[in-house]
Amino acid sequence: MRATVDERNGVNGMALLAAGRRHSLACRGDGTVLACGDGRAGECDVGGWSDVVAVAAGNVHAGRNTGRSHTVGLRADGTVVATGWNGDGQTDVAGWTAIAAVAAGWRTTLGLRGDGTVVAGGRRREGQCDVDAWREIVWIAAGDWHSVGVRADGSACATGNNARGQCDVGLWRHLTAVSAGHLHTVGLRRDGMVVAAGDRRSGACDVEDWRDVSAVAAGSRHTVALYADGTVHAVGDNDFGQCDVHEWKNITAIAAGSAHTIGLRVDGTVVATGADTDGQCDVADWDRGD
Repeated sequence: MRATVDERNGVNGMALLAAGRRHSLACRGDGTVLACGDGRAGECDVGGWSDVVAVAAGNVHAGRNTGRSHTVGLRADGTVVATGWNGDGQTDVAGWTAIAAVAAGWRTTLGLRGDGTVVAGGRRREGQCDVDAWREIVWIAAGDWHSVGVRADGSACATGNNARGQCDVGLWRHLTAVSAGHLHTVGLRRDGMVVAAGDRRSGACDVEDWRDVSAVAAGSRHTVALYADGTVHAVGDNDFGQCDVHEWKNITAIAAGSAHTIGLRVDGTVVATGADTDGQCDVADWDRGD
């Protein structure tokens, strides 16, 4: 029997799909989760999960020491489950409650509480977990070594590694969402335009001309946009074809991994492009089963 992917809007916008460096995830309508790709650290061990309404995948740039990852699931009751690599305590989320959204970086997990505060677990060295003072947050994102939030008034805050200016979001306004990559951050404005900060060398920040965007996703060195008409556009590094999305149609959600991109169609099927060395693009059988 083919798996069923739920096409409803997810918590935190794009949470029905998630992509890491070597694995991909999808949240099904019955609350179970699909996973494909490299599961050597247990990041794909989601077969027993239930009542999950959103997923997040620890993403990171490709490197000799970045192969392992983790997966996070938000349950309908506001509790959180996690599996995979736990070298820094990034999967120690069993005690989290009243969570409304989750995000995952390389060794970091973020949880947005219903009261607008944020909890974090995992690696703290670069400051990516310094979110205790955040208030009135409505959206969260986690990059390799930095964390970003959107406040209820549409402004943004960020903490962690700022080597390329990826945390320089203090002047951003009118935001509805953000996404964080390796060394860059992108923000979606209420008017459908997109702003970006950080490393521009790959072209991942070349988003100034985008219009009518409804969702954004940042990979390690590429950025993906979902347009209001269901088409998709991408900029940045395309060494593995992760930006080859111009022919996609009828897409309702997107996610960007380190070097691959996945999209959810209106009919519940999933499409993927980019690096597939570990089977992270093996989503052909993920559909509604009609």
